[in-house]
Amino acid sequence: MIARSSLGDLPRPLVEELAAAGLDPRAVHAHVADAFDEDLPGGAVDVTSAAMPPMGHAVADVVSREEGVVAGLGIAEMAFRYGIGRDLEVRSRVPDGTHVRPGDVVLSVAGPVAGVLTAERTALNFASHLSGVATATAAWVAALEGTSARVLDTRKTLPGWRSLQKYAVRCGGGLNHRMSLVDRAMVKDNHVVAAGGVVAAYEAVRARSPEVRVEVEVTDLDELRAVLEAGCTEVLLDNMDDETMAEAVRISAGRATLEASGGLTLERAGAVAATGVDFISVGALTHSVRVFDLGLDFREG
Repeated sequence: MIARSSLGDLPRPLVEELAAAGLDPRAVHAHVADAFDEDLPGGAVDVTSAAMPPMGHAVADVVSREEGVVAGLGIAEMAFRYGIGRDLEVRSRVPDGTHVRPGDVVLSVAGPVAGVLTAERTALNFASHLSGVATATAAWVAALEGTSARVLDTRKTLPGWRSLQKYAVRCGGGLNHRMSLVDRAMVKDNHVVAAGGVVAAYEAVRARSPEVRVEVEVTDLDELRAVLEAGCTEVLLDNMDDETMAEAVRISAGRATLEASGGLTLERAGAVAATGVDFISVGALTHSVRVFDLGLDFREG
């Protein structure tokens, strides 16, 4: 049985790199361990790889099959190290946030063939998904180039993956919105119903947590005027057309930052930014992103 790498076994530069990126190395390590437990429940062995004849050591490259922005390669390295143990050598790795093209090698490892085969899918699952998030975010950043609008993520993240997905958004050039229900208040439509009105909901949150930033979702210009009058300085414009958002910008006159949300597409991004909104939030960056095509190729060396 392979001795799985503990957090203390990992190279200090890798741990420090994750921490510097805003990730909790302990949480990432636990996430990787959980992923291996899915593949090898109870510490079992990979029955396919274990059945192969002795194969010794080999070098394997993680290769981009398409153009985009990579993220999660440090986590992929952690997965290889966890799955293979001390016999793994990481020969090269490009930085997260790197723009790559088909055929580019983004990570090279050397180690026991059977171990690399066992760890391959887990490592690629992390890197492919997070690179998909980063690539999608980069496309929105490119669509907004030349405007003052910035792209935001949302809380529509895969359970357990939030910190990783939001990290990938940063790798793609986007900004993070709330990390949780604690760091910022967000008054949505059901809060408005529960409180009996949009201003009542805003004032209830402001009275309960005066130290917390409060953003309020509005669905029409009358609600916008009301919350601005109440002193709200962060407003989400929900499912408005471009003309209405442009009017919202005029009405706000700099009194509040404005975030556009709901039904937004890349094709519409430039027109929405042209209305003068400050932010465009895109749930699809995390809730329905297409994975990035990465593959692992063995080679001599």
